[in-house]
Amino acid sequence: MVVDGRAGIDAALVRRLIAAQFPHWRDLEVIPVEVDGWDNRTYRLGDTMTARLPTAEVYVAAVAKENEWLPRLAPALPVAVPRILGRGEPGEGYPFPWSIRGWLPGETAVPERLPDLPAFAVSVAEFIHALQRCDTTGGPLAGAHCFHRGTPPAHYDGETRRCLSKLDGQVDTARATRVWEAALEARYDGPPLWFHGDLAFGNLLVEHGKLVGVLDFGTSGVGDPACELVLAWTMLDDRARAAFREAVDQDEGMWARARGWALWKALLTLAADPARDDQREVIEKVLAEA
Repeated sequence: MVVDGRAGIDAALVRRLIAAQFPHWRDLEVIPVEVDGWDNRTYRLGDTMTARLPTAEVYVAAVAKENEWLPRLAPALPVAVPRILGRGEPGEGYPFPWSIRGWLPGETAVPERLPDLPAFAVSVAEFIHALQRCDTTGGPLAGAHCFHRGTPPAHYDGETRRCLSKLDGQVDTARATRVWEAALEARYDGPPLWFHGDLAFGNLLVEHGKLVGVLDFGTSGVGDPACELVLAWTMLDDRARAAFREAVDQDEGMWARARGWALWKALLTLAADPARDDQREVIEKVLAEA
């Protein structure tokens, strides 16, 4: 089930939900955040909290997952992650569970806020290592709840090949096919590890160029962490990618699968919107290593 429009969510709905379920916070100001996502809508609630509401039923599982696991993971991580302060229920015409979380200071990690990109890349690698050291007992095994991140990239084989066919003549599909098939062949035989699943600029918070927080664990899970390395091509330049590669210290099979994950998403996005030159750039970076 999907609610109309942008899930039918607006500040007025959030105010009604707060008043009905958390009346002690009913007088706090509710305003949209500056950088919002697609899976959820997020609103500032006063100065120290946020309200986070899934936009469709497919994203609901992530709410329960984050509610359960963020408090367990947080003490082991080197930077802040959202604190769970309240668990909302369906109501006021809104059909899904939702949550109230602590506001994290910082700004999204866009390039102009990262004067030392290699150092930033190393700090992200340190976060990845800390997350991978977390106990996986009872953790959410990779599957539909994380859109199959953490599983073999073969789950998206058909979709990737359809995109390659559609983009033939627009990208180097012969080289892209070789990269994709190398990803399929590079089987993961290590233990299941925690992964975040979406280490993109909008989910990484910085202050004075330093990583200070990580948001949105909705695609997190336990499995093959190759998907964590995608930011090597989506965010980093050559120098920063080299620093990241050294700091994250993964084998060639992990990197082959990571290239596959990066290629899949870039091809999918570009096939849907041929004007996305940023995705062409990602594809070119990935293919440059083939």
